[in-house]
Amino acid sequence: MKFQLDVIVLGGGAAGLMCAVEAGRRGRRVAVLERAERIGKKILISGGGRCNFTNLHCRPENFISANPHFAKSALARYTPADFIALVEKHGIAYHEKTLGQLFCDGPAQQIVTMLEAECRAAGARIQTNVNVEQVSKEDGFLLRAGDDEFHAESLVVATGGLSIPRMGATGFGYDLGRQFGLKIIEPRPALVPFTLNKDDAAHFCDLAGVSAEVIASIAAQSFREKMLITHRGLSGPAVLQISSYWKPGQAVSLDLAPERDLTAELRDPKARRDLASAKTALRAALPTRLAERWLDVNPPQGWSNHALDELERLAHNWQIIPAGTEGYAKAEVTAGGVDTNELSAKTMESRKVPGLYFIGEVVDVTGHLGGFNFQWAWASGFSAGQAA
Repeated sequence: MKFQLDVIVLGGGAAGLMCAVEAGRRGRRVAVLERAERIGKKILISGGGRCNFTNLHCRPENFISANPHFAKSALARYTPADFIALVEKHGIAYHEKTLGQLFCDGPAQQIVTMLEAECRAAGARIQTNVNVEQVSKEDGFLLRAGDDEFHAESLVVATGGLSIPRMGATGFGYDLGRQFGLKIIEPRPALVPFTLNKDDAAHFCDLAGVSAEVIASIAAQSFREKMLITHRGLSGPAVLQISSYWKPGQAVSLDLAPERDLTAELRDPKARRDLASAKTALRAALPTRLAERWLDVNPPQGWSNHALDELERLAHNWQIIPAGTEGYAKAEVTAGGVDTNELSAKTMESRKVPGLYFIGEVVDVTGHLGGFNFQWAWASGFSAGQAA
């Protein structure tokens, strides 16, 4: 069959659906083409199935990009308050967790159902199980999928990144960008657990399940949240956050006891100064097994004040060089993507190819953990939907 449209949105995720709603509201003939058998698959698994749909404290500083200013325009035009108003319009109950993170009280399916309803109201059609094999530009854009042809004036690429391949993630969006001459910033896994080298893994990975509040840092960037030891390495919010800034071979600094003086008791002239006493001191700030293991691996080099100073310094600046990451299989998002210098910050349209737009995760804008990537999806989708 042949379909004549005004706007084709490739990808039925958060950004693509928002774009379709906005374009449809402007009276555009819109179709969302989704490869999978259902839309919004990443929405459904996000936030432990409750969808962390935005963050009250969303700022441009919460995003990573080769151009840190690019996201400002879209984020200002569509704010967390705008999405919250949409959620409330549909009667979806929600709550705030730590650090401004908003979650549905019920299942994440509510967000997908809401977006489907908005698409219907805007006249935007959603087609699933559409495997686009060819895209060309000839008097608009022509897409071929099996025996079907889709023709439109505007094409919006909302195909996501490479993270979670078991859910159908592919590099198709990057391929399209290259096809049309756009520069791609090398994609990499982000918000992803670290794996440890053989020695560190042997020392610590049998403590899998133990967690502690830490400050994880690389250079000037730091996050104070929980760290979780896993069977292969380190995870938890603090580790996921700092992983987006990590480069292979780089050390990560871990403050195991933020704002705590671990050796104060040992400095009392009347105090016993031995390994058992040091473990007792560390247990006041760290889970017992981690405190004891860490001191077994990093024993004090004596009991002088100088040696205690060094022990204190090491506990607040424990240097770990990860062996790597868990890769795209466990990465929550993909960093890198279509170079923002190729796009209009206001509309997401390609500067080189009129009518071609890129939104959401496929663009080189990556949010911190906690609802920021969804807010970028809503904001970039809204901006393209206002223009396509």
